[in-house]
Amino acid sequence: MGKSYPTVSEEYKKAVEKCRRKLRALIAEKNCAPIVVRIAWHSAGTYDVKTKTGGPFGTMKYPEERAHGANAGLDIAVRLLEPIKEQFPILSYADFIQLAGVVAVEVTGGPEIPFHPGREDKPEPPPEGRLPDATKGADHLRDVFGHMGLGDKEIVALSGAHTLGRCHKDRSGFEGPWTPNPLIFDNSFFTELLTGKKEGLLQLPTDTVLIEDPSFRPFVEKYAKDEDAFFADYAEAHLQLSELGFADAE
Repeated sequence: MGKSYPTVSEEYKKAVEKCRRKLRALIAEKNCAPIVVRIAWHSAGTYDVKTKTGGPFGTMKYPEERAHGANAGLDIAVRLLEPIKEQFPILSYADFIQLAGVVAVEVTGGPEIPFHPGREDKPEPPPEGRLPDATKGADHLRDVFGHMGLGDKEIVALSGAHTLGRCHKDRSGFEGPWTPNPLIFDNSFFTELLTGKKEGLLQLPTDTVLIEDPSFRPFVEKYAKDEDAFFADYAEAHLQLSELGFADAE
């Protein structure tokens, strides 16, 4: 069961690769991988499998979507990325944002994630309320990810992206990094979860539930023990996330 991807021109493919190089340089220089992963994730994570609305289709360029509560601070990501996007008018905003997310994971030492171009920009953003609420529990996570068509393994693997970055009180109500090295993509989110709460490190309610829920915890233990297994599952889950609603399954 594969996917049938749209055909793009050679000119478009060359633009993708050149843009990839520019993004690598910017993300490395500005240390902005965490917020770049976040904007890619928050764009794709609005997809609803039943209505086939939302998803990774460039609507994060609209101020009204960035004004959603879950997207506080993402104006910063747009300001950082926009000078590069302007150099590649041929690229859809949808492809650009998802490419940036893939590059940000790689720049910080994470797995290589396949990237297939051809997403078209949609004219209007999705309704608010489709992204996870960090104050809630397992049922909420399964509900939100279920709307995307993703299950327990993907929930835990994608949560591992919290190895990057930190929360800001003015944006989320929470403060602090999840790991001691928030600019390195590794399995330390899971090792820290199993170690228990440490002073100076953050653990959101939606993080804690990953070790409390009997179906989530085995994945946490697996990823804490085996970084290669985490990277493999993360790359697969990130690819799924970045392609929600994109291309047709064969």
